[in-house]
Amino acid sequence: MIVSGLPRSGTSMMMQMLEAGGIQILSDGERQADDDNPKGYYELEAVKKTKDDASWLETAPGKAVKMISQLLLDLPVGREYRVIFMRRDLTEILASQAKMLARRGGGKSADIDDEQMEMLFAKHLTQVMEWLTSQPQMSVIEVWHADAVTKPDQVAAKVADFLGLDLDRSHMVAAVDGGLHRNRGTGATP
Repeated sequence: MIVSGLPRSGTSMMMQMLEAGGIQILSDGERQADDDNPKGYYELEAVKKTKDDASWLETAPGKAVKMISQLLLDLPVGREYRVIFMRRDLTEILASQAKMLARRGGGKSADIDDEQMEMLFAKHLTQVMEWLTSQPQMSVIEVWHADAVTKPDQVAAKVADFLGLDLDRSHMVAAVDGGLHRNRGTGATP
């Protein structure tokens, strides 16, 4: 199973929920927890090289792995994939990204403003969702970040049903830390 979405969309939170629910996580721990993700990033470095080397998939069955949305297109055909696609208000994503870059000493690119970036993200999301729904080997569920924070019990049930697994839903709910929802936008589900 794959947890995907734009950066800063809640993918790490969903990985935490899945792990708490009893699913083994495929991660190398190379990217350490920090102020931006105090509970960790749950990343596997090999995922970034999937287009050239997808051998990490051999160890993936039955486990959850995190993959940003852009890399989904690199997944090889001939396998079945269950994708939990995290969605988040784009203004929240941009605010979260800006704070993360500022903490790391980087700044915004002078070439692109938030409005342009939001348009690029929206276009990318449309393209990725159209691609995902056209792929017969992909089963997809969308989970809104705001719903996971405000209604984690409903999200845990929805995810467990989608995966067809008997997950520990109470532990999944307990894994959500609403205090980490520090960049708030205009809403959740469209």
